[in-house]
Amino acid sequence: MLYAEDFSPNTPQGACPSCHGLGHIYEVTETLMVPDPSLSIRERAIASWRPAWHGQNLRDILVTLGYDIDTPWKNLPAEDRQWILFTEDTPTVPVFPGLSPEDTREAVRKKMTPGYMGTFTGARRYVLHTFASTQSALMRKRLAAQRLTGGVMARLYQLQKLGLGYLTLDRATPTLSAGELQRLRLATQLSSMLFGVVYVLDEPSAGLHPSDSKALYDALENLRDAGNSVFVVEHDLNLIRRAQWLVDVGPSAGEQGGHVLYSGIPEDLKAVTQSRTARYLFDEVRPPQSFARIPSGWLKLQGIHRQNLKWIDVDIPLGVLTAVTGVSGSGKSSLIAQALPELVLSSLGGEPEDVLSEASDAEGPSVTEKTYGTLTGDTGLVKRLLQVDQKPIGRTPRSNLATYTGLFDPVRKLFAGTTDAKLHHYDAGQFSFNVAKGRCATCEGEGFVSVELLFMPSVYAPCPTCHGARYNRDTLRIYWQDKNIAEVLHMKVDEASQFFATEEPVARPLRLLSEIGLGYLRLGQPATELSGGEAQRIMLATELQRSQRGHTLYILDETTTGLHASDADRLLVQLQRLVDAENTVIMIVHDMRAVTQADQVIDIGPGAGHEGGRLVAAGTPEQVSQVKESRTAQYIARELSRNG
Repeated sequence: MLYAEDFSPNTPQGACPSCHGLGHIYEVTETLMVPDPSLSIRERAIASWRPAWHGQNLRDILVTLGYDIDTPWKNLPAEDRQWILFTEDTPTVPVFPGLSPEDTREAVRKKMTPGYMGTFTGARRYVLHTFASTQSALMRKRLAAQRLTGGVMARLYQLQKLGLGYLTLDRATPTLSAGELQRLRLATQLSSMLFGVVYVLDEPSAGLHPSDSKALYDALENLRDAGNSVFVVEHDLNLIRRAQWLVDVGPSAGEQGGHVLYSGIPEDLKAVTQSRTARYLFDEVRPPQSFARIPSGWLKLQGIHRQNLKWIDVDIPLGVLTAVTGVSGSGKSSLIAQALPELVLSSLGGEPEDVLSEASDAEGPSVTEKTYGTLTGDTGLVKRLLQVDQKPIGRTPRSNLATYTGLFDPVRKLFAGTTDAKLHHYDAGQFSFNVAKGRCATCEGEGFVSVELLFMPSVYAPCPTCHGARYNRDTLRIYWQDKNIAEVLHMKVDEASQFFATEEPVARPLRLLSEIGLGYLRLGQPATELSGGEAQRIMLATELQRSQRGHTLYILDETTTGLHASDADRLLVQLQRLVDAENTVIMIVHDMRAVTQADQVIDIGPGAGHEGGRLVAAGTPEQVSQVKESRTAQYIARELSRNG
């Protein structure tokens, strides 16, 4: 009778006795045993036979057996080579040490008394027996280390190929970016040697410098060539060009999207006039026009030491749009997203309440590292600091687009000002789902309730009382322009922009959201449902309302990650508007199209980890494109030539 264990390669019952369930065995080949076939046996062609007595003994035995030990190995008959290396026979024959082959043959013929009787062991058998029965502690350690390090080195090789060589082995995974995590998982798949698998990757090129992208493309093609199917959701035009099949969805976002515009080889997409991707893929769209600005001042960072930054000096231009470039792990974020804010905040006399940084709320262990260095220069030209990254703008469904941008406050006041609201003595608080006045008592304004399932995780379902509206019946009876408060929250930004066109406090932020490419979002869309790129653009739209303040230093990390080229262009237009309002914008970016639209470029590198951390180049995009040491220069030059 057979049991379940008999069908498992991981049990003694089911495992093959030869390979122990691994599916492969370790074998000794002729190439390994005879690395130089031009040598003769006497010249020690068989590398595993040591030059000491035992090796000489085996050579003398071969002479007794009639084999030629003076002819180059490659010239020996194939059957002789096969027997010497792989025979399992162990003949015992007389040995006449010190005699020539001719004298040995004569001594054997005359049956002279031998020096001793020797037993022959084939080279393969000798190698396997030696490794299996060795008493050398050093040899045992080397064998164990070789088995262990073989797999380790193969995995490290894949990580290096995917541009992750700058990561330390003790790096906590919560501190990795989404792109790094995805490439980390991809490296494990490349080592698994699986086939017949469907891989689905979302933005694998996120956070990857163009010089590292080729390795990613090659890795994806290796997965395909191994017999797998690879589906990639991607905005990187270079990766799209290397695809064998392209599916374009659009033509726009939200309700204006969701249609398959094209499915076929990339070259034929050019004929699809509705496709925005086609226009960018075939270089039909010029970047938004920008005029080079002259810096109004400089922040001088001197002797900066943090992580892989080693006492570097960098001048940061003020009053312009600056792109910070460099390969992944070169030290860009350490300099711009960590050292610069820390020193600027110190100069401002503490942490202003306007600073949007969620580093303290980041998941996973946090490591606080001190920045060494000084900040001098025109520090008086910076009155405020704002860091904008792609972290969520809220961690609960109660936070949404309307509440974050501040447009919900004037909306609630509009409802509170209606005749029906005044008749019932409702104030603006009645129309907030965060207070008990007007919200649904069952779901407490969340719109859904948690349903506990026996032996299964809890799930969320629409509230049985308000059916997702968030408010009680009394509140939903109040209308402004034929819409109640729940219907307003359900409106798209573009729709709401027309609906509130005459109400400037509401219309202004809505227009900005539309201009920045977020017209498809609902006003009440929970923050937890927003992508990193959407969250970042909502932050910027909120800031554009305050841009008249001026003298604000904006720091953006991975500005265009996750954005279609058309959305990236719209974002760059808004960043230019921030600069025109006498602000400074510094963006860490890998998108060369965005880099060429900057006034100034700061390139950190030239490599990653200990090979980076230096200022490689600084100046206009045209100037940096001429610096040979910069790994970014050639890609900037290529984009500049493409833009004409």
